[in-house]
Amino acid sequence: MATTDPPRARQARADETRARLLKAAIAAFGVKGFHGTTTRDIAQAAGMSPAAVYVHHRSKEELLFLIAAEGHERILAMVREVVGMKGTPTEQARELAYRFARRHASEHTWARIVNYELAALSPDHLAVVMELRRQINHELRAVVDAGVASGEFDTADPSITTVAVLSLGIDIARWYDEAGRWSPDQVAERYAELAVRMLRRPSGEE
Repeated sequence: MATTDPPRARQARADETRARLLKAAIAAFGVKGFHGTTTRDIAQAAGMSPAAVYVHHRSKEELLFLIAAEGHERILAMVREVVGMKGTPTEQARELAYRFARRHASEHTWARIVNYELAALSPDHLAVVMELRRQINHELRAVVDAGVASGEFDTADPSITTVAVLSLGIDIARWYDEAGRWSPDQVAERYAELAVRMLRRPSGEE
C-alpha cells in the first residue's frame, strides 16, 4: 500500500526547495544581473527543471522580490536590535555603521542585488521594499536626532546625513572583492570610524 507523507514533511520539503531556489537566484542574478538571467539559469543552479520553478514561484520577478524583501527585513531587524541597546548615540551609530558595513561586505552579492536591481520590481513589490527602506532610514535618523539633541553630533541637515551614512555602507556591495586586501571586519571597522566622523562635533568645538 502506498504511503502518504504527513503534511509537516511535505511542507518541510517545499520550504527546502524554495530556499534552494532563492539561493540559486542570488547566484544567478549575481553573475548575470536580473535581466540577463533566465528561469532556466535559476533552475539549473538549483539542480531542478525549469518547470519546477513555477511550482513554487510565479515568476523570476517574484524571486527577486522575495530576496529583496527578506534582505531588507533582516537589515531592519539588525538596526532595531542595535537601537534597542543601551548606549550613547555615538556608540549606537558606531555599532550600526559597523554591522551595516560588515553585512554589505560579507554578503556583497546579495547586497548588490537587493540595492541595485530594485528597478526590475513591479510597482506593488517595489512599494513594499521602499517602505522597509524608509523604516531603516527612520531608525537611524532617530539615533542621529538623539545625538544632535545631546550635543554629540553636529550636522546642519540630519536627514541628508542619515542618507549619507547608509549610502556609505550600501556602496560596499558594488566594489567589495573577497580576493581583495580587506576583510569584512576591516572594512566594517573603518566605515564605522568614518560614519562617526561624519556625525561628531569636531574635538574642542563648543
